[in-house]
Amino acid sequence: MAARRSLARGIPALRTVSPRTGFSTKSVATGTWASPKLTASTQSQLSGQTSVSHTSRRHLHVTARRSAQYGTTSAASTTTEYPTSHEQITNPIDTTNFIDNEFVTSKATEWIDLHDPATNNLVTRVPQSTDEELKAAVASAEKAFPAWRATSIIARQEIMFKFVSLIRRDWDRLAASITLEQGKTFADAKGDVLRGLQVAETACGITSQITGDVLEVAKDMETRSYREPLGVVAAICPFNFPAMIPLWCIPVATITGNTIVIKPSERDPGAAMILAELAREAGFPPGVINIVHGAHKTVNFILDEPAIKAISFVGGNRAGEYIYTRGSANGKRVQANLGAKNHATVLPDCNKNHALNAIAGAAFGAAGQRCMALSTLVMVGETKEWLPELAERAKQLQVNGGFEPGADLGPVISPQSKKRIEDLIASAEKEGATILLDGRGYKPEKYPNGNWIAPTIITNVTPDMTCYKEEIFGPVLVCLNVDSLDDAIALTNKNEYGNGAAIFTTSGSSASRFQKNIEAGQLGINVPIPVPLPMFSFTGNKKSVAGGGASTFYGKPGMQFYTQQKTVTSLWRSEDATHTRASVVMPTHK
Repeated sequence: MAARRSLARGIPALRTVSPRTGFSTKSVATGTWASPKLTASTQSQLSGQTSVSHTSRRHLHVTARRSAQYGTTSAASTTTEYPTSHEQITNPIDTTNFIDNEFVTSKATEWIDLHDPATNNLVTRVPQSTDEELKAAVASAEKAFPAWRATSIIARQEIMFKFVSLIRRDWDRLAASITLEQGKTFADAKGDVLRGLQVAETACGITSQITGDVLEVAKDMETRSYREPLGVVAAICPFNFPAMIPLWCIPVATITGNTIVIKPSERDPGAAMILAELAREAGFPPGVINIVHGAHKTVNFILDEPAIKAISFVGGNRAGEYIYTRGSANGKRVQANLGAKNHATVLPDCNKNHALNAIAGAAFGAAGQRCMALSTLVMVGETKEWLPELAERAKQLQVNGGFEPGADLGPVISPQSKKRIEDLIASAEKEGATILLDGRGYKPEKYPNGNWIAPTIITNVTPDMTCYKEEIFGPVLVCLNVDSLDDAIALTNKNEYGNGAAIFTTSGSSASRFQKNIEAGQLGINVPIPVPLPMFSFTGNKKSVAGGGASTFYGKPGMQFYTQQKTVTSLWRSEDATHTRASVVMPTHK
């Protein structure tokens, strides 16, 4: 127990949870630890409520000697003890690299400060990994590849099963890291982990997903086609899904026999560092998974390193097109999911209550920082009269620190992001739109220094306005008015992005017309965020995918991205077989 106390010191408000229930008996508003007890308050948590229990307060710090064992501040925790408040961290841990299954202290001379978006207090420093560290990560992955490739698919599957079970065990711990570093509410952060976990669970079915084909094409001649791993691959991950996007890549890349170098976002690497720890515990050999850090320098290294055969990227259009172009020019496979402007069409015959609730959640959840956020509303005919009611529902959403009970959305990622969003809102006002609900200037009393923007609704928007043409990536919903379903389809299709679109209607005919004529790659019918589960694949298109290429992050296309096909035609003449029975009849030349 003494070691645990030493480990956790300096981390804000750790809590102890029951491994079976995953729920704490600790108040997220205080800096205490609590022991799990099945009390009435714990029972209330099982119904989705936050329980409160005040028990032993402990003053904590992290020693420098132990820091390299845990990767970063939010990862310096255990299955049952992790941060659950936004309190100031007295001794933040510098984020390490993860190379050859070890957390390696960086010798970087450049560091990036990472702040809690709810308070702007320092959480950790993230290194710009040195040239030597970047090369060491790739060398580790190269060294591990031959043995990992030769590892039987059953053995790799067994490790993946264990990895899945450990993610489930540490689900809350991962979510807490996301809330502290990225700002999501704890409930939303758990959803972030879940959507990645589902990819890992699906990857466990590799034995039936990657079977090859064989056909006897002539007498004693057969053609066999099967898939082989590429080698060392890389993932460049965004800030908005710190667990989900690494889990879009790690399971699919490694189960197919590749080794991987990951660059998590320098804004929130904690979840990736925890995943690395769990991967090691699950039995992934040294070098199969490596993590490095940094900004442009690390990205350029990944793009130019000859040993890296394929790159996965999720992020903005400018960075994504650059990564796609430079990576492809260097002969690498590149898949890059980029920006979006997802439209939802609302027809007068829809279930109004369902539509308004779904729209409010999809537009403002995660503070609008989702590539599949519902950011644009197309109101058909009389439905524009429903917008004041939508604004009233949006007003009821609680904007607060992600660890606070009842929080519906947290802050945006950085002060720079906040300013950009506020500038886009101001541009809408200047260009003639109406600010029906203005979230600028909002500050929760407890967290006045955070990056806060409350839900904002802009109406009377036209397609030529800046707020419509640019991806806002914040809790802002822009609303346009059209007269008919055909007008809504035409408007949506003119937009350059193609990640997703939705329609709210009770008419099967209208839904069918929308489905057949809309260009976006992922459609929701009375579903506001139509992201496919991992037995399918993420299928955005148009400018939402770099270079007009395929988006193949998971599902069967994901397996194909991380493998190359080999076809073998062989001839084994039956008359050449040895140990056959001797023939004693006169030859007839047939």
